[in-house]
Amino acid sequence: MESQLETREELQKEMAKFAQAMPGVMSTMGAFYNEAYKDGALSSKVKRLIAMGIALSNGCTGCILAQTIYAIENGATKDEVLEACAVAMSIGGTMAFAESLRVIKLLDELGKL
Repeated sequence: MESQLETREELQKEMAKFAQAMPGVMSTMGAFYNEAYKDGALSSKVKRLIAMGIALSNGCTGCILAQTIYAIENGATKDEVLEACAVAMSIGGTMAFAESLRVIKLLDELGKL
């Protein structure tokens, strides 16, 4: 399996190109994301874990990597990340399981495993 950190870096470079081409779209999306993920009734950490689980069920590589990293940056532990993977697998079945291997690889690359 390829490096998940390298994959994330490549996706960020492409997003930067998109932002240059469509700055209004990206700034609007950024404002929406900032609002959606800020602490509220649910903490940002919990929101990121929920988003990671949804991304696992939908097979979105960029979303999986980003939300896992953001969850960790917001204080999620390895065990919380893995439990969120298990919940995603309970809904998303084998697709979520297969995508969860990406999270395992990412945690390993980050030295969290």
